[in-house]
Amino acid sequence: MDGGRGIADSVSVLGIPEIELTERVRAAIQALLAELDALRRELAGTRGRMAELERLADQDTLVPVPNRRGFVREMHRVFSFARRYGVSASLLYFDLNGFKEINDRLGHAAGDAALLKVGRALVDHVRESDIVGRIGGDEFAVILLQADQAIAEVKAAALAAAIEEEPLLWAGEAVTLSLAYGVSALDTIDPTEALAAADRAMYSQKRRLKAGR
Repeated sequence: MDGGRGIADSVSVLGIPEIELTERVRAAIQALLAELDALRRELAGTRGRMAELERLADQDTLVPVPNRRGFVREMHRVFSFARRYGVSASLLYFDLNGFKEINDRLGHAAGDAALLKVGRALVDHVRESDIVGRIGGDEFAVILLQADQAIAEVKAAALAAAIEEEPLLWAGEAVTLSLAYGVSALDTIDPTEALAAADRAMYSQKRRLKAGR
């Protein structure tokens, strides 16, 4: 900050003619202005750190996608946007089949690698406007913008197929990853109910797959 300019501005606000300032008063005002400037910088830094902490609080600690907290926040934002502007939006819910078996047979490092592969594959196979989140241990969800439920069903099947076609290579072994999925609308029902509905649809598919073995 320009000290001379700052003092001139301050005494102008206070109504004190600059010519009447003693050296002692001038020094006091200069010190006060420097302290105010330091406080402004500290406040700006604190706001920046708070914003970063808020961002980190919404991010998953393993997979580079939002965690459940961040994803639920995005669901509410998209729901409000869709209702306001009359656009469609859908929710996909995925569960990694056999995740416990991967952990038990190959170790937790392999399980983490499987989760990373699924999360990254989901991000790679959706549009930038769509949102991928990890909402549980082995559960992921995707928000599709401008996609009704019929389109979302097709996309969910395509995502599951893409992941199954790209096995995880671990310790010289190709581990096939498969997903069960469920779909619900996000533009016509409350986000909390939409998540529960997609979850129920996913478990229904998982039960059908087990029954068909």
